[in-house]
Amino acid sequence: MDILDTIKDQISTNNILLYMKGSPTAPQCGFSARTVQNVMACGQRFAYVDILSHPEIRQTLPGFANWPTFPQLWVNGELVGGCDIVAEMADSGELKTLLDTATAE
Repeated sequence: MDILDTIKDQISTNNILLYMKGSPTAPQCGFSARTVQNVMACGQRFAYVDILSHPEIRQTLPGFANWPTFPQLWVNGELVGGCDIVAEMADSGELKTLLDTATAE
């Protein structure tokens, strides 16, 4: 499986997926820390990929997603966005609604 297939598989098999620097318990940048705090506050389980441990994903994902930066939050196979978008959605309540709906199956 090439790296693009791996990315597509990760996105399709996880309802909520966060590509980030580090892990939820040990984020390695402020943007990842802020994003993971907002996602965790919604109370839903989510998968994550540490792009620092997977340089091939870090290199390939921005071109696939047409989104140049990390973190990247994906919900039900769709890119939601990065830190600022996630924070705005969290502040408005949209993020919790989205994540609750993603896991309501």
